[in-house]
Amino acid sequence: MELSIVVPVYRSSKTLPNLAKEIHNALNETYTHFELILVNDCSPDNSWNVIENLSTQYPFIMGINLRKNVGQDNAILAGLNMARGETVVIMDDDLQHSPSDIPALCDKLEEEFDICYAHFPEKKQAFWKNSGSWLNGKLAQWVIAKPKHIYLSPYKAVTGELVSEMIKYHGPFPYIDGIIWRITSRCTQIPILHHKRLEGEGNYNLWKSLKIWSNLLTGFSVKPLRFITLIGFMTSGISFLMGLFFLIAHLFDAYPVKGWTSLAISLSFFSGLQLTCLGMLGEYLGRTYLRISDQPQFSIATITQGGLEIQKAISVFKGKD
Repeated sequence: MELSIVVPVYRSSKTLPNLAKEIHNALNETYTHFELILVNDCSPDNSWNVIENLSTQYPFIMGINLRKNVGQDNAILAGLNMARGETVVIMDDDLQHSPSDIPALCDKLEEEFDICYAHFPEKKQAFWKNSGSWLNGKLAQWVIAKPKHIYLSPYKAVTGELVSEMIKYHGPFPYIDGIIWRITSRCTQIPILHHKRLEGEGNYNLWKSLKIWSNLLTGFSVKPLRFITLIGFMTSGISFLMGLFFLIAHLFDAYPVKGWTSLAISLSFFSGLQLTCLGMLGEYLGRTYLRISDQPQFSIATITQGGLEIQKAISVFKGKD
């Protein structure tokens, strides 16, 4: 298999037929053997029915139906576990990522890179999403040492060797780019045009974005804990200096007590800081517990690729499991 394309699917029943058609038109003459893996993340619309129909129309389509909604990154890992390509492309299902750019992303890997990101000079999305992408990039620079000039795009091409290492990750809270940067730093990017969404609205809101940032912060680095420790040392130092100042002032009667406002504010601030630190520690401990208790990343209910290939695909998955 030359190329595998992994697409997590959620509320995309209207865009999937166009996606399959564009991929067929863009790759049919370039690649002899390629596959499109559509992972239905328990979508509430009829996306799975559409995938089943498309798999009978296009022999290169494999459909994976998950038993429950597990989130985009877990759905991507489900697709990566089934991917057979020497090169694997990860992209969204809304056609903001054009399939016609896939050959350019894959060709860049021949320059001894493990991954090539699509860099969008201009993105066709809301301002708050652009702001969130900027913040995510800044956090990634701090947490996983991402180079400043690399944009962590959801549209990317990776080598099959890198995928083999990525699927070894068994934590229940994956962050795809965090997994990648744990394994390799041989990364590059090329400019790609970002298109308008074909149908509907994006599935990400502020809460889902915060969950992703939480996976990045607490799943792939202990830097947040070190940052909290630094704040604790700084707070203790400031408290010591303030205590020394008030002690000297009391001894010389230079600072008579005027009220308890400052004391109440200080208590409220430091109590909140303590609760924040405890919450951060609790998040790390909770994730550790869920990992050692073997919470699964995903569970596949059905795999479809037409006829006998269904049974073959399921037996291959059981063999890996």
